[in-house]
Formats: sequence, structure tokens, C-alpha cells
Amino acid sequence: MKNLPEPKFIPLDFEKIESENEQIKRAEEFFKNLNRRRTVREFSARAVPFEIIEKAILTAGTAPSGANMQPWRFVVVTDAETKRKIREAAEKEEFESYHKRMSDKWLKRLAPLGTDEHKPFIEIAPFLIVVFRITSVTENGETEPTYYSQESVGIAVGMLLAALHNAGLATLTHTPSPMKFLQEILGRPKSEVPFVLIPVGYPAENAKVPDIKRKSLEEIMIVV
Repeated sequence: MKNLPEPKFIPLDFEKIESENEQIKRAEEFFKNLNRRRTVREFSARAVPFEIIEKAILTAGTAPSGANMQPWRFVVVTDAETKRKIREAAEKEEFESYHKRMSDKWLKRLAPLGTDEHKPFIEIAPFLIVVFRITSVTENGETEPTYYSQESVGIAVGMLLAALHNAGLATLTHTPSPMKFLQEILGRPKSEVPFVLIPVGYPAENAKVPDIKRKSLEEIMIVV
């Protein structure tokens, strides 16, 4: 193919850790920190510095992406009326899911989590971060799809959750289905598809989480 842009390279900015013991120590400390991360459904209305949200989103924006198209949009919702509309729409969809759409097997899986169609955390948490997956871009009058956008946004969301937890905040990954109402309420174009809704804030006083366990290393890793 003709007229392809020439790649440009710059020196890699990389922190080389000389000591293997230090590497292992950092890996262990990071694991211990992230292992305390839990999905929270009981939030405090206590204010959160907006700079933390900005830095966490900047961190998410460092994620790798297909063809470096960075196909993500992070919409931060603080307005009480907008949060109310989102809660009402989410609870409407969730009612349909819990009472009509979900199979008995699905409901059985959800039972230990104690969830239902009621989502008060959407209004209580000081921030909602709605992550959209950009499916196409238009440049110079031509439209093309983004590449590996599902995988790219998934990685970015994982980094966002880690960054928020590292800053001392609690999160919840909420995926009401379908989520088109988020596109409509927030006025996003058709090329931006809702990916996940993340309430962010401090946990409520005496907040509780389900007594569930994570899989062991032996269950999730295979060495060949």
C-alpha cells in the first residue's frame, strides 16, 4: 500500500529495577493492595477530591490499545438530577432482568452476592464514571472502525479500577443490560457504546461485602 506514514521512534522511558528481591517485593506489595479491592454497594456521600478522579482516568488512558486508537470515553457524572435519571433507567432494566430475562442458573449465581434491581448507590456515590467504547472514528471525511476496541477498553477499565483503589476509593462495576439509556441520557453519539457504569466514592460506615473467595493461583495459572 502506498503513502503509508513513516513510523517515528523515541527512547523508551523505563525504570530498570536491578534487584530481583526489590522486584519481588514490589510485586507482592501490589498484590496485597489489590487483593483488598472489593466491589462495594454501600457508599458514603462524603465528597471526593476531583483531582483523584482526573488522575485515575489519566492512568486508565495509558492502557495499550489496538492501533493506538485509544477507543475510550470516560464521562464523569456529578449532577444529582442526571444521577437520578440514570438510577431510574437502570432500575427499570434491572427489574426486567431479575424478574423476566435471567435464567434460574444465572439467578443462582447471583444469590450469594445479595443483589437485586434496587441500585441506590447510583445516587449516593459522589461520582459516576460511565465508560464508553468508541466503535468508529471519522477523519478527513472518512469513517473507519476502531480495532480491538472491546479488548482495549476492558484493559483500560481494569487499570482505572486499580488506580481508584490505590487512591483509597471504593468502586462498583455495574452493567445493566441493555445500557443504551446511558447513551441517551448523557447525549453521546451512536459511535460511543456504553461499556460499564462505575460508582466511585468512599465506602459507607460499617459497609459490608459478600463473604466470597477468589480462586487460588493453582486454579487460574497454567505453566507449559
